[in-house]
Amino acid sequence: MDQAESPDSGRRVRLIVAAVVAVALLVAAAFAAGSLSAPVATAPSTTSAEAGFARDMQTHHAQAVEMSLIVRDLTDDPDVRLLAYDIATSQSQQAGQMNGWLTVWNLPQTSPEPAMTWMSRPALTGVSHEGMSEMGTGESDHEPGGDMPGMATAEQLAELEAATGDEAERIFLQLMIAHHEGGVEMADAVLVRSNERVVRSLAASIVKAQSSEIGYMQDLLDALPAA
Repeated sequence: MDQAESPDSGRRVRLIVAAVVAVALLVAAAFAAGSLSAPVATAPSTTSAEAGFARDMQTHHAQAVEMSLIVRDLTDDPDVRLLAYDIATSQSQQAGQMNGWLTVWNLPQTSPEPAMTWMSRPALTGVSHEGMSEMGTGESDHEPGGDMPGMATAEQLAELEAATGDEAERIFLQLMIAHHEGGVEMADAVLVRSNERVVRSLAASIVKAQSSEIGYMQDLLDALPAA
């Protein structure tokens, strides 16, 4: 016969469940806040770089949020937990903002063409490179329908979910560094393909924030004990 659950064990389970629910609610609130804050703008076409970026970056951000919520349950490291919280809430807010753009532009959330098609189109002539990463050119050899840069595979996500402690932190940081590098690449690409003010503003903020976080995550990764 199973032993009855102790009061301390039951209390711990309730606290964990409450924490997970609280983070999920904050992520949902961040997404909603971003969606409601989307400004009115002249509508780009449904096959424009702006629309393609808004759709594909929402998908890209969704995986970053997923990985962040996973690692929060697998580590007790306060720096990694805070980083994961910041990524989950900030990228949920940005995804909501991009969702809001498409609604304001009266465009569907789903694309009429393969993902990443917008990155295969030529850059605009005379467009400002302001906001791009130091190493970015905005040029891309991505094929329509190809994988988004930096996305983790299903196998890598399963490996993260199965890990604990230092190993979970190591896998998360490695995956998120690659993920951020891909996000910066996508942001650089739209910066040379769009003159839309709100799109350029968000893309530049993604470049700045994620470039900074890449350096910070590399520092956290270097500080972990050798595998």
